[in-house]
Amino acid sequence: MKPEQIYQELKDLAEKLGVTVSEQSLRTSGITVKSGVCLIKGEMHCIIDKNISLNKKTTVLAQSLYGLPHENLFVVPAVRDALQKYGRTNSSHKMYI
Repeated sequence: MKPEQIYQELKDLAEKLGVTVSEQSLRTSGITVKSGVCLIKGEMHCIIDKNISLNKKTTVLAQSLYGLPHENLFVVPAVRDALQKYGRTNSSHKMYI
């Protein structure tokens, strides 16, 4: 599966899990910020810097979704592998909802 397809599948999974994914230019914010997940008015958002590489976008999104309950959803094997691979690369990443 192509990297673009994996990223799109992760975005589709995020939608199924109720996570809004948006790509923003974080360089113009005037403060130092990183891509990641946050709660806004009780809703989960994954905000990703649109200027980072596709691999980094995939990593950020997989890390954000890794701790969410996706076991009962159909996830293509390549995406499930990405969740396992990238989700575990950040062992300090925890989701508090």
